[in-house]
Amino acid sequence: MTLRLPDVSGRLRAYTPRSEPAPFLTRRSRSSDHLLSRTVFAAAHVVSDPCADPSPGAPAVLDWDATLAFRHHLWSHGLAVAEAMDTAQRGMGLDWSTAAELIRRSAAAARSVGGRIASGVGTDHLTGPAGLAAIRQAYEEQLAIVEEAGAQPILMASRALAAATRAPEDYLHLYGELLRQAREPVILHWLGPMFDPALHGYWGSSDVSRATTTFLQLVADHADKVDGVKISLLDAGREIALRRRLPSGVRCYTGDDFHYPELIAGDEHGFSHALLGVFDPLAPLAAHAVHALDAGDTEEFHSRLDPSVDLSRLLFEPPTRYYKTGVVLLAWLAGHQSHFAMVSGLQSARSLPHLARAYEGADTLGLFPDPDRAEARMRSLLTVYGVDA
Repeated sequence: MTLRLPDVSGRLRAYTPRSEPAPFLTRRSRSSDHLLSRTVFAAAHVVSDPCADPSPGAPAVLDWDATLAFRHHLWSHGLAVAEAMDTAQRGMGLDWSTAAELIRRSAAAARSVGGRIASGVGTDHLTGPAGLAAIRQAYEEQLAIVEEAGAQPILMASRALAAATRAPEDYLHLYGELLRQAREPVILHWLGPMFDPALHGYWGSSDVSRATTTFLQLVADHADKVDGVKISLLDAGREIALRRRLPSGVRCYTGDDFHYPELIAGDEHGFSHALLGVFDPLAPLAAHAVHALDAGDTEEFHSRLDPSVDLSRLLFEPPTRYYKTGVVLLAWLAGHQSHFAMVSGLQSARSLPHLARAYEGADTLGLFPDPDRAEARMRSLLTVYGVDA
């Protein structure tokens, strides 16, 4: 069987899907299959209720069973879950009330299986312009909920803070207060403007080198309260340079969906752990690759993970913030959910040629447990768009 898929120019061409999944998908996961050499978080997407109103501004309605089942899928492969992050549409349709409930439910699910979970702490429940006192209070409210749920906090970048100040001292003071209050070491998240344009100039400067200096000062001043830093700048050189300047004991979690194999593998000076949105669709493959690192086989690690970079670069191509659409498409095609619908209707955020290339890339890697089902679902999507596949 072949499919006719649209290319970037809109022309249809024949594609023959593979008939079997990759071998790593047929390998049974065991509770003892923990990843040893790297801590690997997958930033997990949410499964929306397809019958809910997806209008912008409407509260998000989730399919809780499917959403939590996907987290169990990630834990079953030895990955940790980064909950209520941008992959889950924080700031793009997932309102704070629903995010808080997601954090509580996911943390409880993690406890039931001994899975690791960290959850996003932000200020996205603020409405309109806010001063520094209100921003700090908003962070504190979310921090309390994450800690009460039993999840590790991830201090996310704040659009409100980016809008309220350009002074590095304000960032150092506000974050310093939050770190002093935190019960346990947190993960600091630096999300670049390619993921969220509202975060331009974060850490008090649009000059990334100056912003890095402020960021590293914050970490050095509170190293006992920082488990690690999550860097999402899509610049491997900057991440490596920053990683080498971190205080002893503070981890670097790469958020670079373009260069993750080389950053995770590392060099003679160290390596990055991972907190990646692309590991949502790549979970079994990522776990398989890191097991090779656990065995000291860097060559095998690269042979397994390097081929996935082309798919990741496609999913995260500009406008990068819409990468979530491809992530949810692949979850549907892989059978993790029964539909291709998203909070706020963001399934329409990418073109049909983009979705077709995402399908082809994932199929080439053998990511679909049931290639026939994936093909049938992709064919049905093409039919919706009026393509005779």
